Amino acid sequence: MNEIKQMIFNNWHLMRIVRLAIGIFIGINAIIMQEALPGIIAAIFLFQAITNTGCCAGSCALPSRKTNNQNQSNTLFEKIKND
Repeated sequence: MNEIKQMIFNNWHLMRIVRLAIGIFIGINAIIMQEALPGIIAAIFLFQAITNTGCCAGSCALPSRKTNNQNQSNTLFEKIKND
């Protein structure tokens, strides 16, 4: 339960706030127009904002931390001339 609270209330950034605003805006318009499709789209945006997921449920998001690979070796290249 504590983990879910942290997921919802922490790590708010600009894109997450934008998704929330879009979801609320489309949701209000769906209620006013009494249409189902905008309501579904609003639910998707609100779900993404609340759970902090992006496209493809977060699988295509960039990694949040850079990894420091110390095992990388310097590759030497030789220049080959064509006659």
